[in-house]
Amino acid sequence: MKAVAIVDGEHYPDVVRDALSELPYEFVAVRFVGGTEKLRGTPDYGVPIVDDVPDVDVAIDLTDERRPDVIADFLAAGISVVGADFRFDPPPLHEFALTSIAVIGTGKRVGKTAVTTHVARLLARDRRVVCVAMGRGGPAEPELVTTRPTIEELVARSRAGQHAASDYLEIASLTGLPTVGCRRAGGGIAGAPFVSNVVEGARLAASLDPDVVVFDGSGSAIPPIGTTARILIGREPFRERISDLVLDELQLRLTPTEPLAGRVAVFTAGPAETSHLDADVVLVSQNLARRDLLREELARIEADTYLVELKAAAIDVVAEHALERGAKVVLAENQVVADGLDESILALVPEGVRV
Repeated sequence: MKAVAIVDGEHYPDVVRDALSELPYEFVAVRFVGGTEKLRGTPDYGVPIVDDVPDVDVAIDLTDERRPDVIADFLAAGISVVGADFRFDPPPLHEFALTSIAVIGTGKRVGKTAVTTHVARLLARDRRVVCVAMGRGGPAEPELVTTRPTIEELVARSRAGQHAASDYLEIASLTGLPTVGCRRAGGGIAGAPFVSNVVEGARLAASLDPDVVVFDGSGSAIPPIGTTARILIGREPFRERISDLVLDELQLRLTPTEPLAGRVAVFTAGPAETSHLDADVVLVSQNLARRDLLREELARIEADTYLVELKAAAIDVVAEHALERGAKVVLAENQVVADGLDESILALVPEGVRV
């Protein structure tokens, strides 16, 4: 295997040269990443020193410190990085013939689904759009949702033992667009899910003959699809290198999907500004992901309308509580506020796509 060695000046060059001769690789270059303690002038490693990513099969890390930027360079080029007791592989991406955009993030609850919803709505103004969402609570087999699920339908799902607040249901509820729900388990450092049915979900989406498919990531996991473009929420070296648009200062505005009446209780999965709501707000809870605290809050309040993000315990706890009391349940959307974002998104769609 052709290899490049990642080296530093904290090792004497003769030690590195001997290591290159002992390791079972054909070293064609080294990439020097800093440090001068063991160097006397320009080091001689027996192979050229390069500053970029050469055409090799693998990168061998002979340093003592991991450098995320350097590892990201190789992973983004499709090259594995191997060390004495570790290995980083680029996530496998399956070919996909249709124009597609993936929205990915650096972790949980950074606004991916809000951006996915925004992207899908924007493109659907003059294109046929299908969404594909993967989540840790997605269905065992890819499921196509073609109409907006009602609160009653979501409650029925929950009572049947299904996860009724999965991201694909949120996207379908907020956009009304055909949405395929998928699942994944586990996620690697570079974003590969350990197990997923997203490839099958992508095939289902393609069978609908859309102009564009929008893929929604899950946590820091990346949909295992070779999409036309990617939008990243947050900052992380590898994900930045494989993305076409990076949003690191995302502003979200909590917005009800229906008018609010009477006393209003607001339930979110994280911090959300509510002062702009034209309503008599009697409670703001950020505990959708904490069922114990959520039930304590619900027991203490009386409200006429329950405004809730479709996350975590939104249906099995909050909606059930509200319906038992004859109160109204209204879904909340996190609208994306960003100047120039629409133009940047549209620039990612090739001109040849049907409109």
